[in-house]
Amino acid sequence: MILVAGFPAAGQTGDNSIKKQVRLSLVDTVTGKPVAFAHVLIENIGTKSGVYKGLTSGEKGMVNFSTAVPVKITATFVGYQNLVDTIYPGEHKKLFMSPTVYNVDEVVITAQYQPETVDKSIYKIKVLGSQTINQKAAVNLNEMLAGELNIRSTHDNVLGSSISMQGLSGEHVKFLVDGVPVIGRQNGNIDLQQLNLQNIDHIEIIQGPMSVVYGSNALAGVINIITKESDKQKMSLNAEAYYESVGAYNFTGGGSYAKNRNSFLLNAGRNFFDGFSTNDSATRFMQWKPKLQWDFEGSYMYKSPKTKLRLSGNYFYEKIQDKGNPLEVFNYDKAFDKYFYTNRFVIRSEWTQLFNKRANLNLMSAYSYYSRIKNTFLKDLTNLGESLVPESAKQDTSRFDNILLRGDYNNSLKNGKLQYKLGIDLNRETGYGKRIKDYSQEIGDYAAFISLNYIPVPVLNIQPGLRVIYNTKYKAPLVYSLNIKWNITEPLSLRLSTAKGFRAPSLKELYLDFVDVNHNIHGNENLQAETSTNINLALGYNPHRPSAYNWGFDLGLFYNHIRNKIELMMITADPLLYSYINIDQFYTQGFELNFNNSIYPWLRLKAGYSLTGRKQVDIEVSGNQDFIYSTDVTLQANYNWHKTDLNFSLFYKYNGAYPQLVLNDKEQTEVSTTAPYNSLDISTNRWFLKRMINVQMGVKNLFNNTDVLINGGSGGGGIHSGGGGSVPVNWGRTFFVRVRFLFNR
Repeated sequence: MILVAGFPAAGQTGDNSIKKQVRLSLVDTVTGKPVAFAHVLIENIGTKSGVYKGLTSGEKGMVNFSTAVPVKITATFVGYQNLVDTIYPGEHKKLFMSPTVYNVDEVVITAQYQPETVDKSIYKIKVLGSQTINQKAAVNLNEMLAGELNIRSTHDNVLGSSISMQGLSGEHVKFLVDGVPVIGRQNGNIDLQQLNLQNIDHIEIIQGPMSVVYGSNALAGVINIITKESDKQKMSLNAEAYYESVGAYNFTGGGSYAKNRNSFLLNAGRNFFDGFSTNDSATRFMQWKPKLQWDFEGSYMYKSPKTKLRLSGNYFYEKIQDKGNPLEVFNYDKAFDKYFYTNRFVIRSEWTQLFNKRANLNLMSAYSYYSRIKNTFLKDLTNLGESLVPESAKQDTSRFDNILLRGDYNNSLKNGKLQYKLGIDLNRETGYGKRIKDYSQEIGDYAAFISLNYIPVPVLNIQPGLRVIYNTKYKAPLVYSLNIKWNITEPLSLRLSTAKGFRAPSLKELYLDFVDVNHNIHGNENLQAETSTNINLALGYNPHRPSAYNWGFDLGLFYNHIRNKIELMMITADPLLYSYINIDQFYTQGFELNFNNSIYPWLRLKAGYSLTGRKQVDIEVSGNQDFIYSTDVTLQANYNWHKTDLNFSLFYKYNGAYPQLVLNDKEQTEVSTTAPYNSLDISTNRWFLKRMINVQMGVKNLFNNTDVLINGGSGGGGIHSGGGGSVPVNWGRTFFVRVRFLFNR
C-alpha cells in the first residue's frame, strides 16, 4: 500500500510557494532490494506549524508526496536502523536503509543522559526488541524472560511467576514500566504474569548494580519495559487474537491518532486461562489456577522539537479462582472456593525539555496503586450456589500505593568531554490492611544523585556516580558507582562497573502476615537493611557493518556480595511457620558468554552459556557454606524463507540443575536442588495483504515440562505448607495460533 496524497501542511508557508513532487526510493544497503511497507514520517521544518504526515512505502520501496518547503523524513522498519534525512522540494532520491545487527543499533533510554544506541552506552544493556517479542509470541513478561540466559523463572500457584538474575532473586531486581517502579510484590517478587506485552516497543535489561540511579531493589539490575508511543503514524489501528491449546483465549485491540503535535493512544486487552493440573481430571483442584485478566491503557502526548509532554494511565484487573476439593464433612457436595482479585492502576506524567543540543531537563511524577483481595466461599456443588464464609481469617484485603517524583538535569561542556547529571528521586509507599501492623504503615525513600561522564580521549569513557539517601525507617549509607568503557577498537569494547548498593526491607517484609492453606509467612520489623558491593566486567566484539555475514560475541563476568541479605527462614516445623531474617553474607559470582551469527537476510543465530555460583555465610549457622553452581545454555534461531515470505523461529534453553540455599528450623544451611530440564518453542509466521495481517502458529514447551523434581532440603516444599518433592515450571506442551491486524496511515 502506498499513499501518494499531497502534503498540504508543507505548502502552508504563508506565501505562494509552489509545491513540487518528491520521489523517494528506500533500498536495503546490503542486498540492494527495495524496502517495502516501511513507515515514513514527514515533518514540516519549513514553518513553525510542526505538522507531519505518515506514509508507507510501496512494494517497490517508493514514497511519493509533494511539498513547497524542506521537510524532515524518518523512515522506520522492523530489522532496520532508523533513517533520518532532509528532503527538498522536487527532489528524487534513493535512500539506503541499513539492517540492524544483534540489536546493537537499538536506541535505549534506561539510565542514559539522553537516548543512546546500545553499542555507545556505557552500560551493558540487553535489548529484547519488538521483533523478538513477536517471534516468541510471548503473552507476558514471564514468558519473555524465562528463556533468557542467566535468568531463572519460578512459579507459585497463588503468588504467580517471578525470576532471579545473576543468582539474585526478584526482590533485588527493579522492574520499571516507562521508568515508573512496579509495586505490589508478593513474598518479595512481582508477579510477572501480570505484566502483559500487548503494547510494548521493547524491553531493556541492565544486569548489575543500578542503585545510584534507581535506588532500592536495584542490586541485581533493572528491567525497564518501554511502551509504544503514539506519534509514529497519523492514525493506526491494531487487533490481536491468541489461542493456546491449554485453554488460553486472549484478545487485544487499540489504536492511535496524531494531529499536528498532539497524539492520542488507547489500548485494551482481555486474557482468559481455563486452568491446568497434572492431577486426576476428576478433582476440582487445579495446580495452575483459572485466571481472567483485563488491561486498559491510554495516553496523550504533545511533542515539539524541544518539548515533550506525555500523560498516561493504565488499569489492570485479575481474578484467580482456587477451587477446593469436595469435603467429607459436607457429604462431598460442598467445597471451599477462594477468589483472589488484583487491581493495579498507574497515573503518570512526563515532561522533557531540550534547552539546546547539550542540555535537557526530565521530570516525571506517578501515582501507583495495588490491591489484592481474597474471598473464601462455601460452594454448593449440587446447585452451584455460593455463600461468603463468615470467618474473618478466610477473607483478606491488602493495598499499597506509591507516590513518585523524579527529575534530572543533564548538561555537557562545549568540547563534549564532560557531561553531568543532577537528579532527585522521591518515593513514598504506604500499605493498608488488617494483616499489616496497626492496619497501615508507611516508608519513604528520598534521594539526590549526581553522575559525571568524562571522555579524556575518544576511546575512553569514565562515569562516576553518587547517591545520597534519606530513608524514614533506616539509616542509609552513601551509595556510589563507577562505570568505565574502553573502545579498544571500533567493534571491540570493554566495560567495567563497580558499585555499592542499598536495599531497605519492604513494608511486607516488615509488617505483613500472609497465611492461607499454602503459606504461613510473618513479617519481621527487626530486620536490618541490606548493603552490597557489586562488580561487573563485560567484553564485547560486535561489528555492525552492513554486510551479508556478521558475527560477534559478548563475555560478561559478575561478582555480588550482599550483607544482611533478607531471607525466609523456617521458624518452626510444627506448626509450619516462616519469617524473614538477615543472613550475614551472601555471594554470587559467575560469567555468561553469548555468540552471535548472522547471514543476512536469511539466518540469525544466537547461542549462550552461563555459569552462576551462590554462597551464603552466617556465623551462627552450620552446614554447607561453599559456592554451588548452576548452568544455562540457550540457542535462538530465526530463518527467513524469502521465496515464500515465511519466517521460522526457534527458542531453546537448557536449565541446568539449580541448587538453592535454604535455612531449616535447626538453623542449618541446606541445599535444595531443582532437577535440570530442557525447554523448546518453535513457530512460523507470515504477513498477508501488504503487511496488514500476520498469522503465526507454533508449539510451546515442546519437551512437555510440567513439574520438576527437587532433591535435598526439608522436603523441597519451600514456603508452601503443602510440602512436596517437585515444583511447577510449565503447563505442558501446547499449540498456539495468533492472528494480528495492523493498519497505519
